Amino acid sequence: MDWDKLRIFHAVAAAGSLTHAGDQLHLSQSAVSRQIRGLEDSLDATLFHRHARGLILTEQGELLFDATRAMMKRLDAATARIRDSEDEVHGELRVTTTLGFGTLWLAPRLPKLFERYPDLNIDLMLEERVLDLPMREADVAIRMKEPSQADLIRKRLMSVHMRLYASPGYAEKHALPQVPSDLSDHRLICQKPSAAQVGAGATLVSELMAEGANTTLSVNNYFGVLQGVLYDLGIGVLPDYLIRDFPDLVRVLPEVESIEVPVFLAYPEELRHSQRIAVFRDFVQEEIIEYRKKLKEQGVE
Repeated sequence: MDWDKLRIFHAVAAAGSLTHAGDQLHLSQSAVSRQIRGLEDSLDATLFHRHARGLILTEQGELLFDATRAMMKRLDAATARIRDSEDEVHGELRVTTTLGFGTLWLAPRLPKLFERYPDLNIDLMLEERVLDLPMREADVAIRMKEPSQADLIRKRLMSVHMRLYASPGYAEKHALPQVPSDLSDHRLICQKPSAAQVGAGATLVSELMAEGANTTLSVNNYFGVLQGVLYDLGIGVLPDYLIRDFPDLVRVLPEVESIEVPVFLAYPEELRHSQRIAVFRDFVQEEIIEYRKKLKEQGVE
């Protein structure tokens, strides 16, 4: 099968348009169309339904697109391994983690990494959905649970607990609760129960609701919860990794916290020798050590 035709088919299927694919490939629309027709003729199959709004894959087209997508990911992995060298760190590293951890813990620390490796490019993908590392949806992940796939290298980084926090301004204006039932007099800020989140956080919120807390501000990520707390809107359910960077936050009901949430770094076995992953892994581990050291100096557990 003609690889060039497959490459063009993949671009068209991904873009859903001959014109957009042509722009990406630097080919005219007519040239792209000829290649697609030639591929359909060679397979004796129709790959696209054509209509005024664009192109939709047929069942046969979906099968071929699945194959070319897997091929492209394998090629990306091979390219990454070829480009990695023993002495230089450069190119793109696709990192995925949750929105909360990525914005509140990881991103503020990345300037140090870029200072060391100015030719390294980070594509930071922040979402609660667990991306498929073996299928190369990302190169490396930081996850709030141990990965279940067997073909991943994993390293436990630290543990997190969900706890209750208020701003100093809020603490000055309100009598903070002494027992969980006192939360009925306060606005609880938390992630939406329906939002994708760490199960430990959702369980803690359910327990607080059972004690009579009234959730009057819910957000779909912890960055939003933190903003609500910082603007004195109430008491927030937040991960304890915030304390080093926001030491003025007041812990509320110190005896109340979620179960332990393990934080893992993981990457595919096939990228074991990637220099980009090695420097990122080592950097994160160094920052974890520094994080723990600062917490100890602050007297925070």
